[in-house]
Amino acid sequence: MFLNCHSFHSLRYGTLSVKELVEEARNLGIKELVLTDINTITAIYDFKKECENAGIKPVAGIEVRKENRLLYIAVAKEFSGIGEMNKVLTDYNCHGVELSERAPALKNVFIVYPIDNIPLELKENEYVGIREEELNLLIRPELKVLIPQMVILHPVTFSTKKQYNLHKILRAIDNNTLLSKLTDVDICKKSEYFKSEHLILRGFERYPEIVQNTRSLINNCSFEFDFEKVRNKQFYTKSKQSDVRLLKRLAYLGLEKRYGKNHKIAKIRIDKELKVIDELNFCSYFLITWDIVRYSNRMGFMHVGRGSGANSIVSYCIGITDICPLELDLYFERFLNLNRKSPPDFDVDWSWQNRDVILEYIFKRYGKDHVAFCGTNVEFKYKSRFREVGKAFGLPKDELDELTKKPMEAHETNSVVQTIHKYVRLMEKFPNQRSMHACGILISEEPITNYSALEMPPKGFPIVQFDMNVAEDIKLEKLDILSQRGLGTIKDTVDLIRKTRGIDVDIRNTKLSKDEKKANEFLAVGRTIGCFYIESPAMRGLLRRLKCDNYRTLVAASSIIRPGVAQSGMMREYIFRHNHPDQFEYFHPVFEKNLKETYGIMVYQEDVIKIAQYFGGLTHADGDILRRAMSGKERSIEKLNEVKTNFFNSCKEQGHSEALTAEAFRQIRSFAGYSFCKAHSASYAVESYQSLYLKVYYPLEFMVSVINNQGGFYRTEVYIHEAKMSGGNIQVPCVNSSEFQTTLKGKDIFLGLMLLEGLETKIAHAIVEERDRNGNYRSLEDFIKRIPIGIETIQILIFIGAFRFTGRQKNELLVKARLLLVNFKPENRGLMLIEEPVQEFRLPELKRENFEDAFDEIELIGFPVSCSPFDLLKTKYRGSVFVKDLLQYHKKQVKMLAYLIARKHVPTQKGQMYFGTWIDANGDYFDTAHFPDSLKQYDFQGGGCYLLLGTVEVDYHFPTITIHKMAKMPMIPDPRYSYDKEKQYDIHRQIREDVSMTSREPYPQAHEIALSRKFS
Repeated sequence: MFLNCHSFHSLRYGTLSVKELVEEARNLGIKELVLTDINTITAIYDFKKECENAGIKPVAGIEVRKENRLLYIAVAKEFSGIGEMNKVLTDYNCHGVELSERAPALKNVFIVYPIDNIPLELKENEYVGIREEELNLLIRPELKVLIPQMVILHPVTFSTKKQYNLHKILRAIDNNTLLSKLTDVDICKKSEYFKSEHLILRGFERYPEIVQNTRSLINNCSFEFDFEKVRNKQFYTKSKQSDVRLLKRLAYLGLEKRYGKNHKIAKIRIDKELKVIDELNFCSYFLITWDIVRYSNRMGFMHVGRGSGANSIVSYCIGITDICPLELDLYFERFLNLNRKSPPDFDVDWSWQNRDVILEYIFKRYGKDHVAFCGTNVEFKYKSRFREVGKAFGLPKDELDELTKKPMEAHETNSVVQTIHKYVRLMEKFPNQRSMHACGILISEEPITNYSALEMPPKGFPIVQFDMNVAEDIKLEKLDILSQRGLGTIKDTVDLIRKTRGIDVDIRNTKLSKDEKKANEFLAVGRTIGCFYIESPAMRGLLRRLKCDNYRTLVAASSIIRPGVAQSGMMREYIFRHNHPDQFEYFHPVFEKNLKETYGIMVYQEDVIKIAQYFGGLTHADGDILRRAMSGKERSIEKLNEVKTNFFNSCKEQGHSEALTAEAFRQIRSFAGYSFCKAHSASYAVESYQSLYLKVYYPLEFMVSVINNQGGFYRTEVYIHEAKMSGGNIQVPCVNSSEFQTTLKGKDIFLGLMLLEGLETKIAHAIVEERDRNGNYRSLEDFIKRIPIGIETIQILIFIGAFRFTGRQKNELLVKARLLLVNFKPENRGLMLIEEPVQEFRLPELKRENFEDAFDEIELIGFPVSCSPFDLLKTKYRGSVFVKDLLQYHKKQVKMLAYLIARKHVPTQKGQMYFGTWIDANGDYFDTAHFPDSLKQYDFQGGGCYLLLGTVEVDYHFPTITIHKMAKMPMIPDPRYSYDKEKQYDIHRQIREDVSMTSREPYPQAHEIALSRKFS
């Protein structure tokens, strides 16, 4: 009887999760259910599983709406009917084909029209749906005659009165209106909840034909779907046999290139892997990835193959990855094994500049009908829930801001806010919109619309309507095509070195950078600003604490910094054991035997699986569940809890104490969703080394490339400071010397026009293109004649100093520009400037104050270039101690003057604290810790220079200052507004800082872990 059920995947309409929908039906004894979410199939696969678990017959369908108007309900007779409807919706979503009032001819679909959209003539597979409250309309002759083709229409959208109110709130959000302004057309009927079939049939007892039609429709539908059938593209060539031959040939060719002709161990490993790849029908997946990488190499792009795929020597030999699995003892079974239930995927990174080219190749090479991005369901986040629900209730902006900024317990307790709280809680985990997965590409054997309708987000690549978890469930495995700025930086640096120095750096030769002495020296002291993955304050601190001066330690560090190890409290323990390898005890002999390389600490995903299997006695199947829990974000804790009982029972059988078992599982649990496999860390470490090598030997080229790739962890100002510390002469933008991006000429670094806030991208490009066509600009007049530009934009260029080649002061240039452009119309540009000679005016000498340029720079690019931030302070004091001497001040109090670079929020059991990163007057970096007690009195006051008083703590070679007091130091007033006291301090608020927030639980302390120590 239920032909029209909505889940909350009917976005901003339905209020029930799939699980809740099916559970309610089961509780009422309902035996058949049709899921018809609005214009989507997002939930049909989860729906099928839930229904079959509940003993309910599932039927799949789609409710087709256009601009919130119900056109018809499509119910699939069999699974192919879903494919037919997917094509209709795909044409609408992606190709602009309008949805018609009448359903198109569909072979395996029943169509149910609402009573207000009945076509003139019904086909054999078409019905009219009538609600119980509409039965009185059947006295009308034109409706009465349709009874033989009528079915019961009892939509389900909510379950309780509270949920009905939630539905109305969702509709208000969707329509961007107030609850009070919703009309009946905007919302569902009050009857759209589950009733027992008995009650529905009683309502239709005078119309047995309608009841029979409804039963017949459902009985003629089925939802047969084999979840075990692999749906990826089956063969790269014409057949499996030719795929096997091609992969084997490529692997042997790569073997000789990577290892030489007589490497027996590598040959044995390759043969073993090829056998497993063949048995699991994975040849085509390897070959498709190889094909994409081959195209990338042909285009001259950099790529990094990472993740567990780097455990494979075959992927190493055919060029997908650059990590030798023999060197790091990476075992293939972590990537692919006969016990693994779900196939793995390759993660391949490209530069953010090149990724779209790679994607276009994939869509073209494998066919747009067979390729799509994985989707993702974007939930209502904490802030958006309060903002959207508050707007629906009519709260003003300032009250909405208050609600979003504060935790719920700090909100006011008035009735409106409490009502908002009630519905905000109900909306937790609700999907708000469908979006594109960041990197997951699906390549299917059959047309991809057989499984999903496609949507076209702004990015321009089609997406399926389900997420990666569903894709995995239906055996449509993704290929991760990722983008990052680090690779763009490396490639641009290599290109710039070739251009400026005529040197070709073979940066892909990892032997060049991995074992380089000077690079290792930089690494050990954390001189890594700008380098991929190893530049954050936390990572630089870890490198120093470990005195990391080799590849293997960096591989470990890349994983230790992840929340999995840190969350368990074992990052701190790893540092201790690394520095005191003879002063700790292993938790258990199993830890010593399997984790000796990492001092008995679980660092990688493989380590967790080893402990689960060898300490906990878990099966390979449970080990695979663990792996997935550590890799996934959404279902990780849920999956982890699947193995918890087995783990505890097995540990008990093996004689482990309850306390030891609990501690081992606590550490395992911390990895859920947050861990690297060893090969992934190794891949990151190689890229870190490549960028570090370039920074060490070609610092100016490297920093220019970092700036042009829009940096990494820090804002542009920090990278410009780093370039200056490396010997670069920083020049503000110039219309005759600057490009759109930042450029290097000798040691002069000309900042790019793209850094000018307020300068349109189109104008910035036009300035460079016109100069390239017709030569340098000879004067301000010549520039205005050649570039279509208004007075506001010319002012930006004048004040940043872009016309300093004229030798004229900014004030004079501004007066001249205004005289030239007075009453100016763009269409008369050529006429006015060519035919009317510019009148020369004798201007009085306009004196500029010291530091006016610096304040212009702060206003236009966000930071001073012509001087240091310290030069703009009222005080001449520069601190009593400098960074270069901090190691000598362990446990001593110091007073320092410093410029704030970044601060990171960290939750602790005593409250919120921050770690700060600063530079002193010499330009050197140091770090501070600000505990809750200190912050109560001496909190951060935004970007700028501070006077700091604190105690130095040298922790394994790394000094940190615990701050007791701090005060933001006043800057000189803005000399440009000496006549206007109110504006003299406006620009100071534009001085920036990098702030990162954390919402995790506090890390445990050493005493909470009960670690064993032994002392010599």
